[in-house]
Amino acid sequence: MNIRLVLKSDNYEFSEKNILRFVFTKDSYVPYTSLSIGFITEHTSFAGVSEILLYINDHLVHHGLVDSLNISTNGAIGTVSVISRGFTSLLCQNQIEPGMKTGVSINSLMNSYYSFPYVTHEDNPDTSNYIYLKKSSSMWDGIVTLSYKLFGTYPYIRGANCVRLTAVDNPNNFAYKLSELLSTGSEIVCRRMVSDIHMSDINGEFGSYELNDSSVSDQKIIRHKYIDLDRRFLHSPESALEYQDSYASRGWRRSYCTYSGYSGEDLSDTLSFGTVSGRISSVEIRGSSSGVITELSVYYDKFRNQ
Repeated sequence: MNIRLVLKSDNYEFSEKNILRFVFTKDSYVPYTSLSIGFITEHTSFAGVSEILLYINDHLVHHGLVDSLNISTNGAIGTVSVISRGFTSLLCQNQIEPGMKTGVSINSLMNSYYSFPYVTHEDNPDTSNYIYLKKSSSMWDGIVTLSYKLFGTYPYIRGANCVRLTAVDNPNNFAYKLSELLSTGSEIVCRRMVSDIHMSDINGEFGSYELNDSSVSDQKIIRHKYIDLDRRFLHSPESALEYQDSYASRGWRRSYCTYSGYSGEDLSDTLSFGTVSGRISSVEIRGSSSGVITELSVYYDKFRNQ
């Protein structure tokens, strides 16, 4: 398994291969990739480092900013720990002037406000919808709203930093025999689920817009949530309730498998093993001196693999 870490600044580029351990994660409901990595190096200074890239078997899996970098030296040898998030994390850290934005497409939203390094997006010029941004809304909030209005989907990150609203048309297909896997399993996560959502009307009064998710209350989960009128969905207040319900149930059920190595799997590729098949919803890769182990998950919720 060929693992290579690249650290770049405006003036230099270091390539490191003496990796001690790393954890890489990518999830359909997190708008950036995450990397925690430690390595041994002969370099004693990384001042000015602004880019972190991780390659596994020549697959660029992560390209991001430095969240933190710690170097501890002992003689001529340094031990370095780095935490990094993909450049699409900047979409969560930049706000747009609040208010109604009409005639918005993913192309105009991504290209008209800020220029983010290395961030790309699905090409879609559809301007048939509007977005509403309340105070403190981020760029990602606008992307989420537009994605749901156009396609009923939740956006995700493909590749290192590509924002997508829809599933890829020609996914890579990964099929594993059970004998090739280290483990398989399933999990349910119910802590976010909401049984009843109540939304006020334009006058702030409750009672007009209500949703009960019987699939949640049937599990003996009783959680009532009251929200203000969601102005993102003024054309269809019921859509606001449906979005809130879907988001509260995100990733609530999953099937997963682990195997030794990494074969280039990405979000929205297709995965099959045993009786499980569907679009890949999360990827976690862990590496150490013992080798590399990849965990792949398929989520079943109201956004994914319904």
